[in-house]
Amino acid sequence: MSEQITCMIVDDEPAVAGLLAMNLQRLYQDIEITGLLYTWRDALNALRKQSPDILFLDISMPEKNGMDMLRLLPDIECEIIFTTAYTEYALEAFEFQAAGYLLKPMTDVAMTTVIDKTIEKVRGKYLLKKKNQAPPADQKLGIPDRKGIDYVNIHDILYLESVNRYTRIVLTDSELVSSYNLGAFKKLLENNFFYPVHRSYIINLNCIVRYQSDGFVIMSDKKEIPVSQSLREEFLARFATVARARLDDEPADS
Repeated sequence: MSEQITCMIVDDEPAVAGLLAMNLQRLYQDIEITGLLYTWRDALNALRKQSPDILFLDISMPEKNGMDMLRLLPDIECEIIFTTAYTEYALEAFEFQAAGYLLKPMTDVAMTTVIDKTIEKVRGKYLLKKKNQAPPADQKLGIPDRKGIDYVNIHDILYLESVNRYTRIVLTDSELVSSYNLGAFKKLLENNFFYPVHRSYIINLNCIVRYQSDGFVIMSDKKEIPVSQSLREEFLARFATVARARLDDEPADS
């Protein structure tokens, strides 16, 4: 990956933050540290101005802990690695879909295990941004059958369904059946805003209206389509989702 991975470190103990920074520079040449912050206020201001790829965040800090600070940043997009000397925060950390949880003092093995996994997630985001460029409104796709080829606007396709050796293409106002199998269409659509949620379905991500907790998506025509269990985490990562926040946690100041 050509992009430099950036990170910020937030810890109320400068010596601990400095040690983490030193170990990061020793273990990872491709990570650039863009900030060392020692208070939640300084961290909040910095994160409102720039979003690193990875945020190393101490949970236990004076006045507001790391999780309190994150609730003031509902649109934060970086991968979060919580750092703490206490294990009791682990369950609460799941609220923020953290990439990792490091206990102090940190060993090289623990650090590399969590950071390597987080770097993979960051790289995946870069790839998704490149791939998920919506096609022009008038871009056409040729859908062959035994008698010829129908040309349709890609944006008009809701989803494609494998039916035996054929492919059913459902459009906003009609549907077609092609003699090509679903795999052929997957290759044609892989650089557009389509996703193979199941071995039998490829869906237009712009036509989803709801994701169900039982692993089904509802399309704009009310069709329910299953998402393979092995793909659910990756699938959900493609969408920005508002984190659940406590309604009674309105800050007095920020």
